[in-house]
Amino acid sequence: MQRFYLSRPRWRGGTEEFWELIRSHVPPQSEVLELGCGPANPTSQFLSESFVCVDGLDVDDTCRRNRHLRCAYVYDGGCFPIQDAAYDAVVCNYVLEHVENPTQTVREVRRVLRSGGMFVFRTPNRWHYVPLISRLTPHWFHERFANRLRNLSEEAEAPCPTFYRMNSLSTIGKLLTAEGFERLEMRTIEKEPSYGMSVRVLFLLFMLYERIANSAEELSVMRSNILGAFRKPPR
Repeated sequence: MQRFYLSRPRWRGGTEEFWELIRSHVPPQSEVLELGCGPANPTSQFLSESFVCVDGLDVDDTCRRNRHLRCAYVYDGGCFPIQDAAYDAVVCNYVLEHVENPTQTVREVRRVLRSGGMFVFRTPNRWHYVPLISRLTPHWFHERFANRLRNLSEEAEAPCPTFYRMNSLSTIGKLLTAEGFERLEMRTIEKEPSYGMSVRVLFLLFMLYERIANSAEELSVMRSNILGAFRKPPR
């Protein structure tokens, strides 16, 4: 990482670029809801330090341990347990790939947003090699190998089931505009090969893929992540 990425003067990590996207579209005085906040994550801390407050919503009640949240809601898969027009922005980081019912989720996001509110997200691009492999393998394979390939500790959370029903530029665009959102920005990015951190040969091969994917805009469909910012229209 240090040799091929961190030492490059213009290098920006994917999380840094995602946070910049949030800052550019969400005013500092906003109240923010984070979907899929978990018990702890760097984006929760970023949101709590950048905006008036951040609440969280997660399917696991361990989200109540997230010390950066003002309030944590546990989601049962139906309607969000939140009143209408409660937030200025909804943010999610690597969550849309786990959504089983995208239309319902988008409608709930729109419902809890105030007029002019923002929906900002980062999610994997289903046409990248990681989601392609994920879709072709069973969940037990992900539980056994995903964290090991990223060289994460044994204490790291196990991967959640994935559906990839809202993970291409065209699908996201059509779904959100059909539910009344305005598209302000959406793009793909390819960053460091996180799934090659445990094996040198994999790292080099995936790094070659990153260089190719970033070599021309025509190859943007090959890039790993989708960043998006959509707005609920002002009244």
